[in-house]
Amino acid sequence: MKHRRYWVGGLVLLVLAGAVWAAVGTAGAGTARHAKTDKVTLQLKWVTQAQFAGYYAAKAKGYYTQNGLDVSIKVGGPDITP
Repeated sequence: MKHRRYWVGGLVLLVLAGAVWAAVGTAGAGTARHAKTDKVTLQLKWVTQAQFAGYYAAKAKGYYTQNGLDVSIKVGGPDITP
């Protein structure tokens, strides 16, 4: 019975150590990972409407840049060639 307590305690300690290692190991990965910026053009299917607001908000907040993307958004319409 005493050995089982040590076994469970060791397992809990191992899981906690793994969680800390995972959290610390990925803390700075978002900035160092994307040293190169990729140019991307997003062609909308239609003219600017509320359904595309998420794309514009992500660009304004810098989410694309944080992830190594230089995004340009082209407005769509009836005459586009996708």
